[in-house]
Parts: sequence; C-alpha cells; structure tokens
Amino acid sequence: MAVATARARADYDYLIKLLLIGDSGVGKSCLLLRFSDDSFTTSFITTIGIDFKIRTVELDGKRIKLQIWDTAGQERFRTITTAYYRGAMGILLVYDVTDESSFNNIRNWIRNIEQHASDNVNKILVGNKADMDESRRAVPTSRGQALADEYGIKFFETSAKTNLNVENVFFTIARDIKQRLADTDNKAEPQAIKLNKADPTKGDDKALQRPACCSS
Repeated sequence: MAVATARARADYDYLIKLLLIGDSGVGKSCLLLRFSDDSFTTSFITTIGIDFKIRTVELDGKRIKLQIWDTAGQERFRTITTAYYRGAMGILLVYDVTDESSFNNIRNWIRNIEQHASDNVNKILVGNKADMDESRRAVPTSRGQALADEYGIKFFETSAKTNLNVENVFFTIARDIKQRLADTDNKAEPQAIKLNKADPTKGDDKALQRPACCSS
C-alpha cells in the first residue's frame, strides 16, 4: 500500500483544489466540462449540490493535478457548498455577461469567500458566454475589469461554447497558486535550532544551580 501511495504522489508535483462559484445558469458546469473533457453541451442540467473533475496539466516544468469542484448556484444549496470553501486553494467567480444580476451578485459571492474561505485563497473573475451577440450583452468588458481591479484580482472573459480563454483561466490561477505554494515551501525551510547554553563569562547560571534542598 505504501509503495502504491508513493507512486501516486510521484505522478504530480502539486495538488491544487479549485472551486467554481456563481449564480445558477452562468455556465460553471460548461466551463468545467470544456476544460476537463474538451466538450460542450447546450443542454442545461442544474448541478445538485456539488460535482468535481480532475485534470493533470504541466506548468513551468511541474505536473499539477487540478481537482476542480463545481458548486450549485441556487440559494437553497449554498449551505451545502460553504463546507468546500475552506479546502479551496483557488476560487473562480463566474458571471454571465448577458445577465447583469449574476454580475451584481459577484459581490455577494466575494463576501461568502471572505466569510468561509482561507485568507490567502487565490481568486479570479470570469465573465462567461462572451460568444453571445453584442446585442444581448448586459455587462461591458470594462465593468468586469473595473470590478476585478477593485478587488485586486485577475479577470477574463470566456466562452465554454467556443473555448475562448477557458484554458487561460484555469492555467492562470493554477500558476499563481503554484507560485504561492512554492514561495511558502521556501520560507518553511528548517532553520538551525539554537540551544540555550550558560555563558561561562557570566558566572553560574541560575538554571544550572542545584535546588537548595539538595545542597550539601
């Protein structure tokens, strides 16, 4: 069993857990399906609770195993999905560029992140369905960029249908997380342990004196 575990770990250098959040119908499941299986379906099937996919990629000479969790956007499921915030290393906030309410709700999702996720979690803003005709667009690219700038996070517009920027989004957040983990590993290198020793130039150290009850 131990050998099998070691071999499994050797298959990748980093395991990164990502979370997709956003209102129902913005295309989270389609983005995940496009990235994991390179496929797209026009059938809308509501995600019940939570689902996940795994894809291993190579970034900067390192093998990265991505475990991507797709959450339900409906309000009644949010109590289920909050349990997954803590384990997430990166979160993709997704809205639909043809649905202004889904964009406005990004602030609510960010508040959920601040309440439930780790302080150092990486975030990225995604405006999906960018392939739609401009006459149907409700959120200009500039508004998406402005919101991302406000929170100090990166921003992409995507289309799961045409595969626009889908890999860019996942690769970008994965690379940022990999760098954060590498920086953390470097800072965690063991330091020399200093032992407290009595200074012979300063006479007897009280810590080395025998208790009075033991003196002769």
